[in-house]
Amino acid sequence: MESSPEAPQQGKGLVLVRRQPPKPRGRMETLKARLQQSCRCSVPRAWGLVQDLIPATRWLRQYRPQEYLAGDIMSGLVIGIILVPQAIAYSLLAGLQPIYSLYTSFFANLIYFLLGTSHHVSVGIFSLLCLMVGQVVDRELQLAGFDPSRDGNSSTVNSSVAMLEPGLQDCGRDCYAIRVATALTLMTGIYQVLMGIFRLGFMSTYLSQPLLDGFAMGASVTILTSQLRHLLGVRVPQHQGLSMVVRTWLSLLRGLGQANVCDVVTSAVCLSVLLAARELSDRCRHRMKVPLPTELLVIVVATLVSHFGQLHSRFGSSVAGHIPTGFVPPQAPDLELMWRVALDAVSLALVGSAFSISLAEMFARSHSYSVRANQELLAVGCCNVLPAFFHCFVTSAALSKTLVKTATGCRTQVSSVVSAAVVLLVLLALAPLFRDLQRCVLACVIVASLRGALRKVRDLPQLWRLSPADALVWAATAATCVLLSVEAGLLAGLLLSLLSLVGRTQRPRAALLARIGDSAFYEDAAEFEGLVPPAGVRVFRFSGPLCYANKAFFLQSLYSLTGLDAGRLAARRKGQGSELEAGEGDRMEGRDPGSSQARLVPMVAGFHSVVIDCASLLFLDMAGMAVLQDLRRDYRALGVSLLLACCSPSVRDTLHRGGFLGEEQEAENKQLFPSVHSAVEAAQAHYGQLVATDSAL
Repeated sequence: MESSPEAPQQGKGLVLVRRQPPKPRGRMETLKARLQQSCRCSVPRAWGLVQDLIPATRWLRQYRPQEYLAGDIMSGLVIGIILVPQAIAYSLLAGLQPIYSLYTSFFANLIYFLLGTSHHVSVGIFSLLCLMVGQVVDRELQLAGFDPSRDGNSSTVNSSVAMLEPGLQDCGRDCYAIRVATALTLMTGIYQVLMGIFRLGFMSTYLSQPLLDGFAMGASVTILTSQLRHLLGVRVPQHQGLSMVVRTWLSLLRGLGQANVCDVVTSAVCLSVLLAARELSDRCRHRMKVPLPTELLVIVVATLVSHFGQLHSRFGSSVAGHIPTGFVPPQAPDLELMWRVALDAVSLALVGSAFSISLAEMFARSHSYSVRANQELLAVGCCNVLPAFFHCFVTSAALSKTLVKTATGCRTQVSSVVSAAVVLLVLLALAPLFRDLQRCVLACVIVASLRGALRKVRDLPQLWRLSPADALVWAATAATCVLLSVEAGLLAGLLLSLLSLVGRTQRPRAALLARIGDSAFYEDAAEFEGLVPPAGVRVFRFSGPLCYANKAFFLQSLYSLTGLDAGRLAARRKGQGSELEAGEGDRMEGRDPGSSQARLVPMVAGFHSVVIDCASLLFLDMAGMAVLQDLRRDYRALGVSLLLACCSPSVRDTLHRGGFLGEEQEAENKQLFPSVHSAVEAAQAHYGQLVATDSAL
């Protein structure tokens, strides 16, 4: 780019001279160049594309077994040991048989090993997603005529509904449940893959951390409520739709007298052991290199007690039942069911993507490497698309297992292969051993895993002190999840987050600045003491964009803080001419900037120039440009100069394109300044020249 001739001087300071922009290419030329670049093919380019799509082909070549292998094997074994009981337990949440949870854990670990960019994230079954899958499965079971509260292949209750489902007579409850789950999983994966292809990874940033924390809290309460019937051994109807939590609690209270004593005692013992072990692990985590496999120990002991004590036959305690070994043949998901659950898959895709990307970025920052959000979407999406053909359900990254994975020495995703091998061993040989495991024990494992999410309620007071708006988003999201539904809570949290963002943009902070001693720096005069206001100049800072949504608030803030309603006074002078008396008008000093009432001040306002500090002015739109132009016109009619300081390149470009600065470089130099202090000095120097000229005349 060519620059202008020698930079002109203004006083003693240098003046910014804008470079001449290059001649822009036409749209057809730009499109043609991009197509040529995209369609250019070579061996290095093809290999680079393969490495981008399958990151394992890049980092495996740099793998150092002497440094990484021991930690990866240790963390993989620990995660595999933890994964087996959680997979069996979380099948209760999803309303599916335990074997499908093991399938899901196996395939998700292998696929993310190949496609993921995070070295530490553990992808697999996640309690919140299992809950959402279970709600969709229960709803479709009811619509098909099955009883969701029954286990096994119960008969169809409503034969008229069953006739509407082709082939349903040959497919029992469990068969139909996994058909719904795989259809939902495939739709969720398709959404996530499309988001990755169209580079929509940034969309997950709109699910703010307070929203995700509140959603986790509300969903945890919903999960706890859904597991109470297993903890107590009470048969209650499966409620669906709005207020599911409230209606379930009412049903539990009515059926409390029918609780199974064996399940209640077992639940109390197992919960006590699990919670005590977790508390001990938290307090001694710095001393223990490997966390205690408490869930596995509890499940093994409970299975042995249930088997030899014959708790199912003697006390009627519900057990997991037969868990087959091996793999079943792959099957394509039902297209008709995919259309029916397409809307439900949207919330699953958003939640899974948001948690996966946020966890990947969090651990990447803490271990000094980078991840690609769009590739993470592709990886998580493929963890749902491909396993959907192998009787799996929705997966995402899980925080608890990722923390354990990091704490046990994980260095790369080789640990995921080790975890998959542990799950494969259970699938091929050990799964039938859990036949007599009580369902209340599985519910205890689920409830104990909610401890961390439920304890987040203690962070709410601190969040309120830090940001009331974020605390409101947290509380509203959690309350809506509990009182209405999980999907409604996610939608309410997203809307409140966006409204909070809009509200902060619409009413940003405005301040009048003063000089810090003899320095060239300026700060808020209302916040700091001992500042010196520049003589005859008002320095105004607006900490936000200037757009159509906040243009009125910008003017109200400026008029209130400077004490001069330039718009009304200029209009009044224009209407009444030079006969306007100096004593007419009203004072605005001390008024709230947000006040809708604007009153006039005397003509002698006490200043001759206004400097707007644009350092925090993020952008201008057409309405903001019109406000600045009208403001300059009104101030000029009153004999007041309007100067802009610290404008960003984007704001300067908008001012140029909007005609605010004119075509000449000299006009820009008189209105734009690189710092507030240079603008104040220029305003005072210009006013001094006017006074000297007036005195001479």
